[in-house]
Amino acid sequence: MNRLRQGDEVSAQPRSAAVQRVAAALQAQGHPHAPLMLSDAARTAQQAADALGVGVGQIAKSIIFRRLLDDAAVLVVTAGDQRVDEARVAALLGPLGRADAAFVKAKTGFSIGGVAPIAHASDAVTLIDQTLFRFQDIWAAAGHPHAVFQLSPQELARWTGAPVVAVVQAPAGERESIALESIAARVILARATGQNVPSPCVSVCRMSEATGLCEGCWRTLGEIIQWSTADDATKRIIWAQIEQRLALAAA
Repeated sequence: MNRLRQGDEVSAQPRSAAVQRVAAALQAQGHPHAPLMLSDAARTAQQAADALGVGVGQIAKSIIFRRLLDDAAVLVVTAGDQRVDEARVAALLGPLGRADAAFVKAKTGFSIGGVAPIAHASDAVTLIDQTLFRFQDIWAAAGHPHAVFQLSPQELARWTGAPVVAVVQAPAGERESIALESIAARVILARATGQNVPSPCVSVCRMSEATGLCEGCWRTLGEIIQWSTADDATKRIIWAQIEQRLALAAA
């Protein structure tokens, strides 16, 4: 049985319109667990786990991205002891950008620190990471930094209709393999595209000290800067250089 940390007070009564919206959604599903209001804020997975007396992995984190293609909100729900790999999400859904507080509020109706995985103000493109299914019971934010509710991973998948995927950071060796597979697939797409040459960028801008290349797109810093003003012919030259680097890496 989950136990609250000694001294933490809770209430079954929602305290804000956002929490009431979550409570109404749970009630509509016939869910037996109403939102609980913690005496202290649970803005991080660790804070929530400490307050509830559960493992940090049992806290379902709601991470919001902005999809650049259509400005849609992308919701990734994962276990609190994992970190979302933006490259994996981008490989599934397209290039991503940063979601600031105003964007999150406008798209979900919730403030950062209290984003629930359900009852959003508008539909979000949602993914559920498979690591949540290690647990029988999990806890998620309920529309306020002090509010949480209990559910199962299966209920989360059923209510959202979201696919269960692998989108958290893998061990270093596996991350390199995933990055290679991702950029190799985009090389094939770029080669087949007539006009509007696609960007290699997948919103992962980490320059490798060993190679001097971006770990996400395999370009040099100069090529990244050049891209925004380059014509299609120049972009194809950059793609050809990326392809040569991949061939050398695979050799």
